[in-house]
Amino acid sequence: MTDTNLLIGSLSNDLLRLATFTHNGSPSAKRFLTEAKRWALPLTKADLPPYLAKIAQEIAAIPPTIPTIAQAERYLMYSVLLQNYALHSTP
Repeated sequence: MTDTNLLIGSLSNDLLRLATFTHNGSPSAKRFLTEAKRWALPLTKADLPPYLAKIAQEIAAIPPTIPTIAQAERYLMYSVLLQNYALHSTP
């Protein structure tokens, strides 16, 4: 697994946690947002397909507030897209 795939997989996991905790109304969602931004920042400089680069840039630019349910659903979709890429891309 490459470093980029590791970052993508980590971002995917934290976006899943962010979406789940937001849906459950937990204030801990903010912590997973912080972690997701931590993984997204190095990905903004990586050589990625355009759709992944756009996701990384969007996550890196999220304000540090607990997202709405609609935003959490979008982050859940991003999580699945990122996970699929990390698992099925060829290095």
